[in-house]
Amino acid sequence: MKLHASSTQQYQTVTGYDESGVEVNAERYNYSLIVMPEMAPRAWPVAAFEDLTAAHFEQILADAPDVVILGTGARQRFVHPKLTAALTMRRIGVDCMDTQAACRTYNILMGEGRKVTLALVIAAPLAAGSAD
Repeated sequence: MKLHASSTQQYQTVTGYDESGVEVNAERYNYSLIVMPEMAPRAWPVAAFEDLTAAHFEQILADAPDVVILGTGARQRFVHPKLTAALTMRRIGVDCMDTQAACRTYNILMGEGRKVTLALVIAAPLAAGSAD
């Protein structure tokens, strides 16, 4: 889905998304990443939701956001509270949503001037011919 441009173009805005990735300011990303309004998107070394650890969330802590929006893929999934404990102890909220809802929510909060971090888990596509 493509999203419309707005007056927030000086910031990192999600401009599109689908099941295999997202666009931030019209640049395509097909891997897990962290997006903040005033910083270039950066890779987040998470191959799949099941791989999330407390260390992944501690990486986000250094940015000191007010809230973290976690995009969990095609469906909403919830992380165990022990994984986000470092954020919670510093009163940083963590909301889990499917990726589409996370992208929309990030854009809204960013447009309101909130210090928000979008953390997206984008699973690597299966290689051709691989079996599950």
